[in-house]
Amino acid sequence: MIPLYLASASARRKQLLAQLGYEFEQFSVDADESQLLNEPVYTYVERLARLKAQSGVAMGYIDRPVLGSDTVVVIDDQALGKPKNIDDFTATMKRLSGGTHQVLTSVALATEKHVLSTVVCTDVTFKTLSDKEITSYWHTNEPLDKAGGYGIQGLGGRFVTHISGSYFAVVGLPLYETDRLIQQFVAETA
Repeated sequence: MIPLYLASASARRKQLLAQLGYEFEQFSVDADESQLLNEPVYTYVERLARLKAQSGVAMGYIDRPVLGSDTVVVIDDQALGKPKNIDDFTATMKRLSGGTHQVLTSVALATEKHVLSTVVCTDVTFKTLSDKEITSYWHTNEPLDKAGGYGIQGLGGRFVTHISGSYFAVVGLPLYETDRLIQQFVAETA
């Protein structure tokens, strides 16, 4: 297995990449994560993953491929960010309550000469949430740094009645697709 760099400060992505058995070093990148005007969500999430990987290369991480990843929660073709405050969080949870939304996770690998990426889409269905459940969840502080305001791998998992796709993509790094992308990258750059 080839050694990698992980361009992410996420503890979840670190744990998932380690689960695949790759040797890697982790660092964070400072990238503008704003969605461009009229940018489709698929394009947006893939652009961010590629930007993070390529930013790592630009920072001088050039002796091995750099892996970047990004995750967005999508409802009605709109990307939901991390909650700004309790009102924003409550509005988001009410939109997700009792329905199905998509979680898009993109993974990208980059070197100075080659970039490869993929996007994984997972459908997530929530139970109908009461106001009390929403408020109680907010006060756990778990939603603060989560796209869409919840973590499926934590307390937010209790709201999920069904998923169709990759559980690990919802957590932040799809294992099968990431491993496949790395193998394809190695084959293309050999």
